[in-house]
Amino acid sequence: MSDHIVRSYDRELDLLGRRIAEMGGIAEQMLSDAMDALANLDPELARKVVGTDTRLDALQREIEDEAILTIARRQPMAIDLRECVAAIRVSGDLERVGDLAKNIAKRAIKIAAEARLPRAIIGIKSMHEFAAIQLKDVLDAYAQRDIERARAVWSRDVELDALEDSVFRDLLTFMMEDPRNITFCTHLLFCSKNIERIGDHTTNIAETTIYLVTGETPQMERPKGAIDKVGGP
Repeated sequence: MSDHIVRSYDRELDLLGRRIAEMGGIAEQMLSDAMDALANLDPELARKVVGTDTRLDALQREIEDEAILTIARRQPMAIDLRECVAAIRVSGDLERVGDLAKNIAKRAIKIAAEARLPRAIIGIKSMHEFAAIQLKDVLDAYAQRDIERARAVWSRDVELDALEDSVFRDLLTFMMEDPRNITFCTHLLFCSKNIERIGDHTTNIAETTIYLVTGETPQMERPKGAIDKVGGP
């Protein structure tokens, strides 16, 4: 009987892991599609991103419910308890990544009819490329319980902050050059902030991975870049 209980417990933890992997794949695709929609001013693709968010939300609720039930049924300790807590934390961060990707998609819909300024998108693309790599690396680190890879992601977040600072200055320059750019570039400012915040959630997942493996969170202060300039989603 005890062997059956252990096997069923393993299946519950495995299910949490597979749900997290599914969430990660959806979040990565949403971010990619949102950036493509923004770069190409494609409202149809942007609406697809917005619609996909409901699946991510549903998975997050499933993971949270299953993790809480597992804790109640099994009363796990040490690493087993951290597995459940980590699943709840990571699912929450991935749900927020999806929300931020959805925000970018909504901005793409709003500016689809605006005058295009292709050079204004270049910096945003660089931010997206960096954030996408960070997200992929941290999901791999979590899946493989690789704390060195997680620490590398954690340390690199300051580079995304620096990119956001550069984009901020470039967009302000474009707005000062021609007032007709103001609406378009203002939307892009919010998009850059959304990508920077995706980086923050990626860093959260890195910290959770370190906690999962070691039972401790990083003692050093999180690397910081530019001062927050743009509020709101």
